[in-house]
Amino acid sequence: MPTTMTYADLALLSEREAKGDYQKVAILEEPYKLSLAKAAIPEPSDTEIRVKVIYVGICGSDLEAFKGTRNPEFITLPARLGHEVAGIIDKVGSNVLGLKVGMKVACRYVWGAYAQYIVCKPFNVQVMPDSFPLKSISLIEILPGVIHAAELSAIDSGKRVLIIGQGVSGLMLTQVVSLYSPSALVVTDHKKRNLELAKSYGATQTIQIPVDKIDNAPYVLQAHPEGYDVVIPCLLEGDCVVDAISCCRIGGKVVMYGGIGKTSQPVDYFAMHRKRAEILSTEPKRDIDMYRYFKEGISLVTDGLIRTHDYIDRIYPLEAIQEAFEVRAENSNDVIHVLIQVAEEI
Repeated sequence: MPTTMTYADLALLSEREAKGDYQKVAILEEPYKLSLAKAAIPEPSDTEIRVKVIYVGICGSDLEAFKGTRNPEFITLPARLGHEVAGIIDKVGSNVLGLKVGMKVACRYVWGAYAQYIVCKPFNVQVMPDSFPLKSISLIEILPGVIHAAELSAIDSGKRVLIIGQGVSGLMLTQVVSLYSPSALVVTDHKKRNLELAKSYGATQTIQIPVDKIDNAPYVLQAHPEGYDVVIPCLLEGDCVVDAISCCRIGGKVVMYGGIGKTSQPVDYFAMHRKRAEILSTEPKRDIDMYRYFKEGISLVTDGLIRTHDYIDRIYPLEAIQEAFEVRAENSNDVIHVLIQVAEEI
């Protein structure tokens, strides 16, 4: 969105306002400041679809951009955030086959979704059953990366797995990893409620970490002093990568799902050499893999193996997006996941 508008822009916007031909969108103007603006309703090309947005989750990446600790991908401020979308197909390009107006969809790789409408390619959506609740759809967006992380980990019944952090993604990872039947699935978090949920999802041991501690490895290694075969850091803060390296056993793996923030202490890469361990990235490298994991994730959810609704704690209208982000950013509450409701469910 431009920071200034020409007279021609203002005239066009006034014309659209008179016709009601505009949409509301949320803009991150600067760290900790979101506002609403008006934008044109996008039109899909012949090979695109338009989605009417119903719910959008506040992802950790959105939160980092909001706090100013992570630059928004591909853009500079002011920016449009939001990508965990549950919506309904509103318009279909003439060359798009199979997808129809009225279908419920989960979206992936679509940014700028704190808005009433988005346009994307068929590749970016997966159709959901009509009976599946829209509120439970948006978190499906993270499942391709979660499933890929589990597959990279090569988990079997002889592996000890540690997941550092039980936020939104961590709880999803715990559910998926438990299906791989590890010999031990140990998870950590600051919050008791998150750990209780993780236990119900298959964690064999939970460890509550003091909030004010930076070096958490001594707490975690008490359960398995020799270390873990697979360690998956799943916090935003980069310090969880330092802990992951310390907790990895000789010949083990650190699978980088989280740790996207800055570190307050040095990363000891020599420790990885000394341990002959691997560091692996979790985002699928090929589009076809992402598509396949997307479909597999939906099957896990619709078949009842993965639950996406247990920790949706708050739902705010788009007009209250500033408050929603402030609540999501507050570490002292028990809120795990927050949805922005853009439109009423049909």
